Amino acid sequence: MGASMTMQKGTNVPVPARAVRVELGWRAAPGTPDVDASALLLVSGKVRGDADFVFYNQPVHGSGAVRHEGKQTAAGGAVTDTLTVDFTRMEPAIDRVVVAASADGGTFGRVTGLYVRVLDPASGSEIARFETATATVETAFILGELYLRQGAWKFRAVGQGYDTGLEGLATDFGISVDEPQQAAPPRQPQSAPRPPARPVTPQAAPTPPPEPPVLHPVRLTKVTLTKEAPAVSLSKQGGTSGALRVNLNWEVRKQFKGWGAKLGRAVAMHADLDLDLCALYELTDGSKGVVQALGNAFGSLRQPPYIHLDGDDRTGALSTGENLTVNLDHKDRLRRVLIFVTVYEGARSFADLHATVTLQPQNGAAIDFSLDECTVPSTVCALALITNDGGDLTVRREARYLVPQRGVSPQRTIDAAYGWGMNWTPGRK
Repeated sequence: MGASMTMQKGTNVPVPARAVRVELGWRAAPGTPDVDASALLLVSGKVRGDADFVFYNQPVHGSGAVRHEGKQTAAGGAVTDTLTVDFTRMEPAIDRVVVAASADGGTFGRVTGLYVRVLDPASGSEIARFETATATVETAFILGELYLRQGAWKFRAVGQGYDTGLEGLATDFGISVDEPQQAAPPRQPQSAPRPPARPVTPQAAPTPPPEPPVLHPVRLTKVTLTKEAPAVSLSKQGGTSGALRVNLNWEVRKQFKGWGAKLGRAVAMHADLDLDLCALYELTDGSKGVVQALGNAFGSLRQPPYIHLDGDDRTGALSTGENLTVNLDHKDRLRRVLIFVTVYEGARSFADLHATVTLQPQNGAAIDFSLDECTVPSTVCALALITNDGGDLTVRREARYLVPQRGVSPQRTIDAAYGWGMNWTPGRK
């Protein structure tokens, strides 16, 4: 690790790397609001359009230069939310990337240990670190900015707060925001008062000003499913078409056994822990099947089952986890989809695993939930059940750990629990 630098507000440092990881961190505790990282790509202080806003509902910039990678939780309540910035893919017009944080469910006065740090992913060294401890009523913060100066990128510690949340911050930079739960009608442009009539003189008509670009408002809402409120309608969130991306991200909490420590379980967790994201599906024509890495049954988006598994990730927290996509343009062909995960390698159960499930519709709000702690010797967990209710897809949080009987596969166990009624043969990958 290289030498790090803790910055004062308003100072700047050079960023010599070709790409960086920008990590927001804080300490979660009861009553602490959730914190979300976001980035705005600016040209002369403003966005060119809503696509220049990268956040949980729009996680990748069109250029690929900025990505929202998502949250990780470590033991002791330390939480991070990460953005990656690749300067080699940055469009030449972009001269500034604002790094912001927003608080969901409270103010930053209730968030402890908030910091931002810039890392060189190639070496792992910390280029810069800025900590802010002065927050009170703010619900959004500009923590820092990456900016271009004479052909070289730098990072400046900013520390500017907003009490109007992510919406106020975004609109400040030219983002148009669509919040469907607000009852107020959309603002209509005010017509200017008509000037008094003037004598007509034979002169050339003035050139009309250029039409402003058409902006498609971004939606800032997100939905977290809980035991108390486990289900949500996709249509109510605006997510009824395009690709529905399902992501499973995980991290292993390492335990250290001290002298005389009484651990109720001692589960060996290894660096090569392999979790497999899978889906059982039933189509409206009655056909059933499974999408999984086992047997290379990766599915298809353009033909039945309209579900596709994106490869097989054995690293979890070291990358973007496991991803599965559902083509909502064919939602009328889907009767039900059960998304589940199996432990394939590296552990005997899900114990000591922190996992987050995110369902990100192409259009509409993100839906996420965490898995509870596993207290049974489970190797298969039902994550979410998507059902077609008269054309409306409902997403239900299951978060249900199952324990297979001896000699029964995880897939057959999940099939029996949810009454799919399929015939299974041994498979391998």
